[in-house]
Amino acid sequence: MDASTVFITVSLMMFANGAVLAVVSRDLPDTLRSASRYWQIGTILVAAGCAAFAFGAPLPRPIMLLAANAPMAFGLTAYYAAVQRFDGLRPKTWQCLPAIIATAAVAWFSIVTPDFRIRVIVVSLAWIWLMGACVVTLRKNSKGNPSVSRRILTGLFLLILSYAAARLAAYLVMGVGSNFAVESGVSWLNLLSPIFMAMLPVVGTTVFLLMCSDSLKRQLESAASTDYLTGLPNRRTLARCGKEAFQNARQERAELFVAIFDMDNFKSINDTFGHEGGDQALIHVAGLLRDRLGTFGMIARTGGEEFALLMPRTGRGEGLARIEEARSAIEHGRFRVGPNEVPLTISGGATTFCATDTIFDDILRRADQALYKAKANGRNRIEFAPLDSLSPARQSDNAASHRRFARR
Repeated sequence: MDASTVFITVSLMMFANGAVLAVVSRDLPDTLRSASRYWQIGTILVAAGCAAFAFGAPLPRPIMLLAANAPMAFGLTAYYAAVQRFDGLRPKTWQCLPAIIATAAVAWFSIVTPDFRIRVIVVSLAWIWLMGACVVTLRKNSKGNPSVSRRILTGLFLLILSYAAARLAAYLVMGVGSNFAVESGVSWLNLLSPIFMAMLPVVGTTVFLLMCSDSLKRQLESAASTDYLTGLPNRRTLARCGKEAFQNARQERAELFVAIFDMDNFKSINDTFGHEGGDQALIHVAGLLRDRLGTFGMIARTGGEEFALLMPRTGRGEGLARIEEARSAIEHGRFRVGPNEVPLTISGGATTFCATDTIFDDILRRADQALYKAKANGRNRIEFAPLDSLSPARQSDNAASHRRFARR
Protein backbone atom coordinates (compact mmCIF):
# COMPACT_ATOMS: atom_id res chain seq x y z
CA MET A 1 0.00 0.00 0.00
CA ASP A 2 1.44 3.38 -1.03
CA ALA A 3 1.02 6.69 0.76
CA SER A 4 -1.61 7.91 -1.71
CA THR A 5 -3.87 4.95 -0.93
CA VAL A 6 -3.49 5.56 2.79
CA PHE A 7 -4.36 9.24 2.31
CA ILE A 8 -7.51 8.25 0.37
CA THR A 9 -8.60 5.82 3.08
CA VAL A 10 -8.09 8.15 6.01
CA SER A 11 -9.66 11.14 4.25
CA LEU A 12 -12.86 9.14 3.65
CA MET A 13 -12.89 8.09 7.32
CA MET A 14 -12.45 11.71 8.38
CA PHE A 15 -15.31 12.96 6.20
CA ALA A 16 -17.53 10.21 7.64
CA ASN A 17 -16.64 11.27 11.19
CA GLY A 18 -17.34 14.89 10.33
CA ALA A 19 -20.79 13.93 9.05
CA VAL A 20 -21.55 11.93 12.20
CA LEU A 21 -20.43 14.83 14.39
CA ALA A 22 -22.66 17.22 12.43
CA VAL A 23 -25.69 15.05 13.20
CA VAL A 24 -24.81 14.46 16.85
CA SER A 25 -24.02 18.13 17.56
CA ARG A 26 -27.66 19.08 16.90
CA ASP A 27 -28.65 17.36 20.14
CA LEU A 28 -25.96 19.04 22.23
CA PRO A 29 -26.87 22.01 24.48
CA ASP A 30 -25.80 25.51 23.49
CA THR A 31 -22.90 25.39 25.96
CA LEU A 32 -21.28 22.56 23.95
CA ARG A 33 -22.61 23.16 20.45
CA SER A 34 -20.07 25.89 19.67
CA ALA A 35 -17.16 23.63 20.64
CA SER A 36 -18.67 20.81 18.58
CA ARG A 37 -18.92 23.03 15.51
CA TYR A 38 -15.29 24.07 15.79
CA TRP A 39 -14.28 20.40 16.12
CA GLN A 40 -16.42 19.55 13.09
CA ILE A 41 -14.75 22.31 11.07
CA GLY A 42 -11.33 21.04 12.12
CA THR A 43 -12.20 17.48 11.09
CA ILE A 44 -13.47 18.56 7.67
CA LEU A 45 -10.42 20.77 7.05
CA VAL A 46 -7.94 18.04 7.96
CA ALA A 47 -9.90 15.60 5.79
CA ALA A 48 -9.76 18.09 2.92
CA GLY A 49 -5.99 18.35 3.34
CA CYS A 50 -5.57 14.57 3.21
CA ALA A 51 -7.87 14.42 0.17
CA ALA A 52 -5.67 16.99 -1.58
CA PHE A 53 -2.64 14.76 -0.98
CA ALA A 54 -4.62 11.75 -2.25
CA PHE A 55 -6.23 13.24 -5.37
CA GLY A 56 -4.04 16.27 -6.12
CA ALA A 57 -1.50 14.57 -8.38
CA PRO A 58 -2.98 16.07 -11.60
CA LEU A 59 -2.68 19.58 -10.15
CA PRO A 60 0.48 21.70 -10.38
CA ARG A 61 2.59 20.68 -7.39
CA PRO A 62 2.59 24.12 -5.64
CA ILE A 63 -1.22 24.23 -5.87
CA MET A 64 -1.51 20.71 -4.49
CA LEU A 65 0.84 21.52 -1.59
CA LEU A 66 -1.17 24.62 -0.70
CA ALA A 67 -4.47 22.75 -1.00
CA ALA A 68 -3.14 20.09 1.38
CA ASN A 69 -1.15 22.02 3.98
CA ALA A 70 -3.37 25.08 4.43
CA PRO A 71 -6.52 23.12 5.44
CA MET A 72 -4.50 20.95 7.81
CA ALA A 73 -2.96 23.94 9.57
CA PHE A 74 -6.29 25.73 9.88
CA GLY A 75 -7.93 22.45 10.90
CA LEU A 76 -5.58 22.20 13.87
CA THR A 77 -6.41 25.83 14.65
CA ALA A 78 -10.10 24.88 14.70
CA TYR A 79 -9.32 22.01 17.10
CA TYR A 80 -7.60 24.50 19.40
CA ALA A 81 -10.68 26.74 19.24
CA ALA A 82 -12.91 23.73 20.00
CA VAL A 83 -10.92 22.91 23.13
CA GLN A 84 -11.15 26.54 24.24
CA ARG A 85 -14.90 26.79 23.63
CA PHE A 86 -15.44 23.55 25.53
CA ASP A 87 -13.94 25.26 28.59
CA GLY A 88 -15.94 28.44 28.02
CA LEU A 89 -12.98 30.41 26.63
CA ARG A 90 -13.22 32.73 23.63
CA PRO A 91 -10.74 32.02 20.80
CA LYS A 92 -8.59 34.96 19.69
CA THR A 93 -8.04 36.06 16.11
CA TRP A 94 -4.24 35.98 16.53
CA GLN A 95 -4.42 32.23 17.08
CA CYS A 96 -4.71 31.87 13.30
CA LEU A 97 -1.19 33.29 12.96
CA PRO A 98 0.68 29.91 13.03
CA ALA A 99 -1.59 28.57 10.27
CA ILE A 100 -1.16 31.76 8.24
CA ILE A 101 2.63 31.61 8.58
CA ALA A 102 2.66 27.92 7.64
CA THR A 103 0.48 28.57 4.58
CA ALA A 104 2.64 31.51 3.48
CA ALA A 105 5.80 29.42 3.91
CA VAL A 106 4.34 26.59 1.82
CA ALA A 107 3.36 29.07 -0.90
CA TRP A 108 6.75 30.81 -0.99
CA PHE A 109 8.93 27.72 -0.71
CA SER A 110 6.97 25.76 -3.30
CA ILE A 111 6.35 28.51 -5.88
CA VAL A 112 9.13 31.09 -5.56
CA THR A 113 11.99 29.12 -3.99
CA PRO A 114 11.11 25.41 -3.81
CA ASP A 115 12.65 23.95 -0.65
CA PHE A 116 11.15 20.97 1.17
CA ARG A 117 13.37 21.37 4.24
CA ILE A 118 12.17 24.89 5.03
CA ARG A 119 8.56 23.93 4.30
CA VAL A 120 8.64 20.97 6.66
CA ILE A 121 10.35 23.02 9.40
CA VAL A 122 7.79 25.84 9.33
CA VAL A 123 4.75 23.56 8.97
CA SER A 124 5.96 21.20 11.71
CA LEU A 125 6.61 24.08 14.11
CA ALA A 126 3.11 25.43 13.44
CA TRP A 127 1.62 22.00 14.16
CA ILE A 128 3.67 21.61 17.32
CA TRP A 129 2.62 25.04 18.60
CA LEU A 130 -1.09 24.45 17.92
CA MET A 131 -1.16 20.99 19.49
CA GLY A 132 0.93 22.22 22.40
CA ALA A 133 -1.62 25.00 22.95
CA CYS A 134 -4.39 22.35 23.00
CA VAL A 135 -2.47 20.33 25.60
CA VAL A 136 -1.89 23.39 27.78
CA THR A 137 -5.58 24.37 27.64
CA LEU A 138 -6.78 20.85 28.42
CA ARG A 139 -4.40 20.47 31.35
CA LYS A 140 -4.88 23.99 32.70
CA ASN A 141 -8.63 23.55 33.07
CA SER A 142 -8.61 19.86 34.04
CA LYS A 143 -9.22 20.55 37.76
CA GLY A 144 -12.84 21.42 37.13
CA ASN A 145 -13.23 18.65 34.56
CA PRO A 146 -11.11 15.64 35.62
CA SER A 147 -12.71 13.14 33.21
CA VAL A 148 -10.89 10.16 31.72
CA SER A 149 -11.89 11.26 28.22
CA ARG A 150 -10.20 14.63 28.78
CA ARG A 151 -6.97 12.91 29.80
CA ILE A 152 -7.17 10.65 26.74
CA LEU A 153 -7.63 13.64 24.42
CA THR A 154 -4.69 15.37 26.09
CA GLY A 155 -2.58 12.25 25.54
CA LEU A 156 -3.69 12.09 21.91
CA PHE A 157 -2.56 15.65 21.25
CA LEU A 158 0.74 14.89 23.00
CA LEU A 159 1.24 11.77 20.87
CA ILE A 160 0.70 13.61 17.59
CA LEU A 161 2.82 16.53 18.80
CA SER A 162 5.63 14.08 19.59
CA TYR A 163 5.28 12.46 16.18
CA ALA A 164 5.42 15.85 14.43
CA ALA A 165 8.62 16.70 16.31
CA ALA A 166 10.14 13.26 15.65
CA ARG A 167 9.21 13.42 11.96
CA LEU A 168 10.82 16.84 11.63
CA ALA A 169 14.01 15.59 13.28
CA ALA A 170 14.03 12.47 11.08
CA TYR A 171 13.64 14.44 7.85
CA LEU A 172 16.45 16.79 8.86
CA VAL A 173 18.74 13.90 9.80
CA MET A 174 17.90 12.02 6.57
CA GLY A 175 18.98 15.04 4.55
CA VAL A 176 16.10 14.82 2.07
CA GLY A 177 16.28 16.89 -1.08
CA SER A 178 14.37 20.07 -1.85
CA ASN A 179 11.96 18.18 -4.15
CA PHE A 180 11.08 15.42 -1.67
CA ALA A 181 7.38 14.43 -1.84
CA VAL A 182 5.57 13.54 1.38
CA GLU A 183 2.73 11.87 -0.51
CA SER A 184 5.12 9.41 -2.17
CA GLY A 185 6.02 6.01 -0.75
CA VAL A 186 9.77 6.63 -0.81
CA SER A 187 10.10 6.88 2.99
CA TRP A 188 8.38 4.92 5.77
CA LEU A 189 7.59 8.29 7.35
CA ASN A 190 5.35 9.04 4.38
CA LEU A 191 3.17 6.03 5.23
CA LEU A 192 3.01 6.90 8.92
CA SER A 193 2.04 10.55 8.36
CA PRO A 194 -1.55 9.97 7.14
CA ILE A 195 -2.12 7.41 9.90
CA PHE A 196 -1.17 9.93 12.59
CA MET A 197 -3.13 12.66 10.81
CA ALA A 198 -6.24 10.48 11.06
CA MET A 199 -6.00 10.12 14.84
CA LEU A 200 -7.53 13.48 15.72
CA PRO A 201 -10.39 13.42 13.18
CA VAL A 202 -11.21 9.74 13.84
CA VAL A 203 -10.12 8.74 17.35
CA GLY A 204 -10.13 12.32 18.61
CA THR A 205 -13.73 12.88 17.49
CA THR A 206 -14.89 9.85 19.46
CA VAL A 207 -13.01 11.03 22.54
CA PHE A 208 -14.34 14.57 22.12
CA LEU A 209 -17.92 13.27 22.06
CA LEU A 210 -17.20 11.23 25.20
CA MET A 211 -15.87 14.41 26.81
CA CYS A 212 -19.13 16.17 25.90
CA SER A 213 -21.07 13.27 27.41
CA ASP A 214 -19.04 13.51 30.63
CA SER A 215 -19.71 17.24 30.78
CA LEU A 216 -23.46 16.72 30.39
CA LYS A 217 -23.40 14.10 33.13
CA ARG A 218 -21.66 16.49 35.50
CA GLN A 219 -24.13 19.26 34.64
CA LEU A 220 -27.04 16.95 35.49
CA GLU A 221 -25.39 15.94 38.76
CA SER A 222 -24.78 19.59 39.59
CA ALA A 223 -28.39 20.50 38.78
CA ALA A 224 -29.59 17.74 41.09
CA SER A 225 -27.44 18.97 43.97
CA THR A 226 -27.53 22.76 43.48
CA ASP A 227 -30.23 25.35 44.05
CA TYR A 228 -31.01 26.83 40.64
CA LEU A 229 -31.58 30.40 41.90
CA THR A 230 -28.69 31.00 44.28
CA GLY A 231 -26.15 28.44 43.10
CA LEU A 232 -25.85 27.13 46.66
CA PRO A 233 -26.04 23.42 47.52
CA ASN A 234 -29.64 22.33 47.94
CA ARG A 235 -31.41 20.36 50.67
CA ARG A 236 -30.47 17.02 49.11
CA THR A 237 -26.79 17.94 49.25
CA LEU A 238 -27.16 19.21 52.82
CA ALA A 239 -28.71 15.90 53.87
CA ARG A 240 -25.91 13.89 52.25
CA CYS A 241 -23.06 16.06 53.55
CA GLY A 242 -24.73 16.40 56.94
CA LYS A 243 -24.96 12.64 57.29
CA GLU A 244 -21.27 12.28 56.44
CA ALA A 245 -20.26 15.08 58.83
CA PHE A 246 -22.41 13.56 61.58
CA GLN A 247 -20.82 10.13 61.15
CA ASN A 248 -17.32 11.65 61.21
CA ALA A 249 -18.11 13.68 64.34
CA ARG A 250 -19.50 10.61 66.05
CA GLN A 251 -16.61 8.32 65.11
CA GLU A 252 -13.87 10.85 65.86
CA ARG A 253 -15.68 12.53 68.77
CA ALA A 254 -15.19 15.82 66.96
CA GLU A 255 -17.21 19.02 67.09
CA LEU A 256 -19.92 19.83 64.56
CA PHE A 257 -21.74 23.18 64.38
CA VAL A 258 -25.09 23.44 62.58
CA ALA A 259 -27.27 26.52 62.04
CA ILE A 260 -30.54 27.28 60.26
CA PHE A 261 -31.36 30.79 58.99
CA ASP A 262 -34.65 32.29 57.88
CA MET A 263 -35.11 35.66 56.19
CA ASP A 264 -37.30 37.97 58.25
CA ASN A 265 -40.50 39.37 56.73
CA PHE A 266 -39.78 37.77 53.37
CA LYS A 267 -43.47 37.56 52.49
CA SER A 268 -43.81 41.34 52.69
CA ILE A 269 -40.92 41.71 50.22
CA ASN A 270 -42.68 39.36 47.80
CA ASP A 271 -45.99 41.15 48.29
CA THR A 272 -44.45 44.60 47.75
CA PHE A 273 -41.96 43.97 44.96
CA GLY A 274 -43.22 40.74 43.44
CA HIS A 275 -41.40 37.46 43.04
CA GLU A 276 -38.63 39.13 41.05
CA GLY A 277 -37.82 41.36 44.02
CA GLY A 278 -38.01 38.35 46.31
CA ASP A 279 -35.61 36.43 44.10
CA GLN A 280 -33.16 39.34 44.14
CA ALA A 281 -33.33 39.41 47.94
CA LEU A 282 -32.66 35.66 48.13
CA ILE A 283 -29.67 35.97 45.80
CA HIS A 284 -28.33 38.91 47.83
CA VAL A 285 -28.60 37.09 51.16
CA ALA A 286 -27.20 33.87 49.68
CA GLY A 287 -24.19 35.77 48.36
CA LEU A 288 -23.46 37.37 51.73
CA LEU A 289 -23.82 34.05 53.56
CA ARG A 290 -21.52 32.40 51.03
CA ASP A 291 -18.92 35.16 51.31
CA ARG A 292 -18.98 35.23 55.12
CA LEU A 293 -19.38 31.53 55.89
CA GLY A 294 -18.49 29.56 52.77
CA THR A 295 -14.80 29.27 53.63
CA PHE A 296 -15.59 27.78 57.04
CA GLY A 297 -18.28 25.28 56.08
CA MET A 298 -21.11 24.52 53.69
CA ILE A 299 -23.98 26.97 53.33
CA ALA A 300 -27.07 25.56 51.59
CA ARG A 301 -30.50 26.81 50.58
CA THR A 302 -32.98 24.33 51.97
CA GLY A 303 -36.07 25.88 50.40
CA GLY A 304 -38.09 29.08 50.36
CA GLU A 305 -36.27 31.76 52.37
CA GLU A 306 -34.46 29.24 54.57
CA PHE A 307 -30.74 28.44 54.59
CA ALA A 308 -28.63 26.01 56.59
CA LEU A 309 -24.98 25.98 57.64
CA LEU A 310 -22.78 22.96 58.27
CA MET A 311 -19.41 23.61 59.96
CA PRO A 312 -17.42 20.46 60.82
CA ARG A 313 -14.80 20.63 63.58
CA THR A 314 -16.28 23.88 64.89
CA GLY A 315 -17.45 24.51 68.44
CA ARG A 316 -20.12 26.76 69.89
CA GLY A 317 -17.99 29.85 70.47
CA GLU A 318 -16.37 30.01 67.05
CA GLY A 319 -19.56 29.04 65.25
CA LEU A 320 -21.69 31.69 66.95
CA ALA A 321 -19.08 34.36 66.27
CA ARG A 322 -19.01 33.49 62.57
CA ILE A 323 -22.77 33.50 62.06
CA GLU A 324 -23.20 36.69 64.09
CA GLU A 325 -20.78 38.40 61.69
CA ALA A 326 -22.88 37.15 58.78
CA ARG A 327 -26.13 38.31 60.41
CA SER A 328 -24.66 41.76 61.02
CA ALA A 329 -23.37 41.99 57.44
CA ILE A 330 -26.85 41.28 56.10
CA GLU A 331 -28.48 43.77 58.48
CA HIS A 332 -26.10 46.59 57.59
CA GLY A 333 -25.70 45.75 53.91
CA ARG A 334 -27.38 47.88 51.26
CA PHE A 335 -29.99 46.14 49.14
CA ARG A 336 -32.13 47.81 46.51
CA VAL A 337 -35.02 46.76 44.33
CA GLY A 338 -34.99 49.38 41.61
CA PRO A 339 -34.84 52.80 43.33
CA ASN A 340 -36.09 51.41 46.64
CA GLU A 341 -33.71 50.53 49.45
CA VAL A 342 -35.06 47.48 51.27
CA PRO A 343 -33.87 46.48 54.75
CA LEU A 344 -32.99 42.81 55.09
CA THR A 345 -32.43 40.78 58.25
CA ILE A 346 -32.23 37.12 59.15
CA SER A 347 -32.97 35.07 62.23
CA GLY A 348 -30.92 32.03 63.07
CA GLY A 349 -30.93 28.98 65.27
CA ALA A 350 -27.75 27.06 66.04
CA THR A 351 -26.56 24.03 67.95
CA THR A 352 -23.69 21.55 68.07
CA PHE A 353 -23.28 17.80 67.94
CA CYS A 354 -24.17 15.95 71.12
CA ALA A 355 -22.99 12.47 72.06
CA THR A 356 -26.62 11.40 72.55
CA ASP A 357 -27.58 12.32 68.97
CA THR A 358 -28.36 9.23 66.92
CA ILE A 359 -28.89 10.79 63.48
CA PHE A 360 -28.17 14.11 61.77
CA ASP A 361 -31.86 15.03 62.01
CA ASP A 362 -31.47 15.26 65.80
CA ILE A 363 -29.12 18.21 65.33
CA LEU A 364 -31.43 19.83 62.78
CA ARG A 365 -34.35 19.60 65.20
CA ARG A 366 -32.46 21.48 67.90
CA ALA A 367 -31.32 24.14 65.42
CA ASP A 368 -34.89 24.48 64.18
CA GLN A 369 -36.08 24.89 67.78
CA ALA A 370 -33.52 27.66 68.29
CA LEU A 371 -34.69 29.36 65.09
CA TYR A 372 -38.27 29.26 66.38
CA LYS A 373 -37.06 30.94 69.56
CA ALA A 374 -35.20 33.65 67.60
CA LYS A 375 -38.37 34.44 65.65
CA ALA A 376 -40.44 34.54 68.85
CA ASN A 377 -37.94 36.87 70.54
CA GLY A 378 -38.18 39.60 67.92
CA ARG A 379 -36.28 38.35 64.84
CA ASN A 380 -32.92 39.62 63.56
CA ARG A 381 -31.05 37.59 66.14
CA ILE A 382 -29.24 34.30 66.69
CA GLU A 383 -30.32 31.79 69.33
CA PHE A 384 -28.38 28.74 70.45
CA ALA A 385 -30.12 25.53 71.48
CA PRO A 386 -28.40 23.89 74.47
CA LEU A 387 -27.66 20.22 73.96
CA ASP A 388 -30.35 19.22 76.47
CA SER A 389 -32.92 21.75 75.25
CA LEU A 390 -35.17 19.33 73.40
CA SER A 391 -37.41 18.29 76.24
CA PRO A 392 -39.93 15.47 75.78
CA ALA A 393 -42.77 17.99 76.03
CA ARG A 394 -41.46 19.84 72.98
CA GLN A 395 -40.46 16.86 70.84
CA SER A 396 -43.84 16.44 69.12
CA ASP A 397 -44.10 20.17 68.33
CA ASN A 398 -40.53 20.28 67.13
CA ALA A 399 -40.97 17.19 64.97
CA ALA A 400 -43.72 19.04 63.12
CA SER A 401 -41.38 22.01 62.77
CA HIS A 402 -38.73 19.75 61.31
CA ARG A 403 -41.22 18.30 58.84
CA ARG A 404 -41.82 21.86 57.66
CA PHE A 405 -38.08 22.21 57.15
CA ALA A 406 -37.86 18.90 55.30
CA ARG A 407 -40.63 19.84 52.88
CA ARG A 408 -38.71 22.95 51.88
